[in-house]
Amino acid sequence: MKTQRYTGYRSFSYLEAGTDYPEFTPSAEVDRLPGHDLGVSAGQLARAERLLADNIVVSLHDHPVRLPRDTRTELLEWNRGARLAYGYEGLSRSGLDAVFDNLGWGACESRNGGKWDDVITDLGMRFCDFAHQDYVVRAESVAELRRAHADGRLAVVAGLEGAALIENEIDRLDVLYGLGVRQIGLAYSDANALGSGLRETRDGGLTALGRRAVRRMNQLGIAIDVSHSGDRTALDVIEASDSPVLITHAGARGLWDTPRMKPDEVIRACAESGGMIGIEAAPYTTVSPRHRRHTIESVMDHFRYCVELVGIEHVGFGPDTFFGDHLDLHHVMSGKWGVADTIRGGPEFETVEAVAGLENPGENFRNITRWLVKHDYPDDDIAAVIGGNVLRVLEKIW
Repeated sequence: MKTQRYTGYRSFSYLEAGTDYPEFTPSAEVDRLPGHDLGVSAGQLARAERLLADNIVVSLHDHPVRLPRDTRTELLEWNRGARLAYGYEGLSRSGLDAVFDNLGWGACESRNGGKWDDVITDLGMRFCDFAHQDYVVRAESVAELRRAHADGRLAVVAGLEGAALIENEIDRLDVLYGLGVRQIGLAYSDANALGSGLRETRDGGLTALGRRAVRRMNQLGIAIDVSHSGDRTALDVIEASDSPVLITHAGARGLWDTPRMKPDEVIRACAESGGMIGIEAAPYTTVSPRHRRHTIESVMDHFRYCVELVGIEHVGFGPDTFFGDHLDLHHVMSGKWGVADTIRGGPEFETVEAVAGLENPGENFRNITRWLVKHDYPDDDIAAVIGGNVLRVLEKIW
């Protein structure tokens, strides 16, 4: 197992909980649920650990915070405070070298990526916590991702799921870049001034302001994500961008017909731009006809579909998980924002308590690597999909 420099730090331990800030009991980041048995042999386990140790492992999309243990009662109050406990210990056991952390949950009261002041607060709170420990480091370049791997640290790339917060101020993209943001989604499911989200019944495509934003993000070196964009908007972004475009967390609509998945046309266009897709694992997203009970097996059905569609060099993983009860989070946010229709509007699936094998950022990539080993993927292919493809694409974008 790769050596990490984590020494036991807990979020905000430089303050007094209950006195300096409201205290919430966070979910366990280790062993919250029983581990998933993939049925791998001792030799396969050893090979998986070697691959994790020898290669730079990157999650294209996660939320590595510890949800409140009583999610349904405390989530919204916890969210407003922006003081979100980070899963340092769980991450130290994950095999990850880098994670794209999509901010905007703390203090975020609006849909589609949050308000400007809220997200700036979220960034500052997160980076203040990072500044009081030396395991997690902020990363803004590929060189810093490589350095984290060499030093036994975890590189965190700051990202945003939606760009509504820039309103009509293109220069706000420069400010976000200056504050360390290196990846932004155009729209977070609902339409904004830049383009349409995947929840819209009519996709108006990329707006004139959106085209200016794409150009500015290309100039700055911000990776553009179309995971939550509508299909027409996604295609317009890919056409307008001079840099490769990312689908950081989604799956294949050709396999599971919901708006949250991407059609073949978008996945192909993304790959042809030089970009890639990260396979999603949030509950009830990447279900498949062969595995209607959402587990690592249904997620990997989407992986295989996308590999066959565009080639293994354009596929990776963006599991989109938390430390805590993701389904309870869905229930709370469905009540607040009405988001369930993008997941439940498709084929019938079996209900689960969690996505077995891909339930939190601390276990995802270890299980993904073990699954790939079990299914006899070559070392070079495994190295590519657990991080090598991300590095290659980022070299072009950043």
